[in-house]
Amino acid sequence: MPSTLPDGEPVPSTGQLPESALASVPGTPLSIYLHVPFCTTRCGYCDFNTYTASELGDAPGASRVGYPDAVIAELDLARRVLGDHAPKVGTVFVGGGTPTLLQADDLGRMLAGIRDRFGLAPDAEVTTESNPESIDEDGMRRLVDHGFTRISFGMQSVRPHVLQVLDRVHTPGRPQQAVAEAKRAGFAQTSLDLIYGTPGESLDDWRASLEAAIAAEPDHVSAYSLIVEPGTRLAARIRRGELPMTDDDDLADKYELAEELLSSAGYVNYEISNWSTGRDTQCRHNLAYWHGDNWWGAGPGAHSHVGDVRWWNVKHPAAYASRIDQGVSPAHAREILTQDQQRIERVLLELRLDTGLDPAVLTDRERSRVPDLEARGLVSADHDQLILTSAGRLLADGVVRDLLD
Repeated sequence: MPSTLPDGEPVPSTGQLPESALASVPGTPLSIYLHVPFCTTRCGYCDFNTYTASELGDAPGASRVGYPDAVIAELDLARRVLGDHAPKVGTVFVGGGTPTLLQADDLGRMLAGIRDRFGLAPDAEVTTESNPESIDEDGMRRLVDHGFTRISFGMQSVRPHVLQVLDRVHTPGRPQQAVAEAKRAGFAQTSLDLIYGTPGESLDDWRASLEAAIAAEPDHVSAYSLIVEPGTRLAARIRRGELPMTDDDDLADKYELAEELLSSAGYVNYEISNWSTGRDTQCRHNLAYWHGDNWWGAGPGAHSHVGDVRWWNVKHPAAYASRIDQGVSPAHAREILTQDQQRIERVLLELRLDTGLDPAVLTDRERSRVPDLEARGLVSADHDQLILTSAGRLLADGVVRDLLD
């Protein structure tokens, strides 16, 4: 797969960060993301950095067997770069790809790599994503034994014809069964991921998916509108006229239905696309991103953020493994963010949350635009925080554009 990563500026072979970034390490929460790039098949809508066995072929370093060792070697690099003042890790998220294509013991070994190098906070949240077909109850129990506390299953839809358009290969009903198995296995939290707006999906189809997800009683539900990414198989089918393009009005109707049904079932919409049963079941790892905390992303294509520096690794597993074997940073490039860039990102991210944004982050000119947004019913100033209304969540990107200079 050709790289589409931005160029940025070069990263030292040691991975060393500037002092401005290192100064943030002692006083900022630290999270770790581990990317597992392997999938059994490629879903037609997916543009994530993932690879099937046929795509990887015999490329050196692309083996699942040797992959955990490469990730652990990058964790060694992270420990050297962040130094002795790095805090214990508060959240870990293993994403992909399909992390549970690796053996539970391999995932556990990577988690132990984090624990041994940084330590885990006593209440650390440790999540893995999973295709529900790729793991059974015994595998889940072994993950819990290794220290995983949370599992997120890709459900997407309950309707077979919708799953077919998405090229999803799991059996309808399996995600709900997997939630029950995860609870029996001892996971403290479970989550289901849904997608709405697939070509050919009716409002009743979407209602059925929501009702099935709610009936499974996960602690957390994510509902994302389908984004047709250039270069995907789905985009090609739409371009050829085989499928219709997504419709904004349809997406809005489905988002409103999600909020209606999920809130009626006791879920709280704490972020635009995420609902939880309470504050204690929110995804703390994602909150770390939205609050601008520090995180190190290990694995091919993984992104990291420490202080005022953001960087991203080379994409292909073979290129990643080659750099790790040479003892050099796998980073492709980085950018150093100005204070204003950091401020703008804070606006973009914190407005997504139900806790909102401190208006003091805005410039005087930006604050002068707030009354107009309030008059249009898009934001409210509640307890000195700027918070999107339900209408504002539907138009969040436009609200941000109208707000910022």
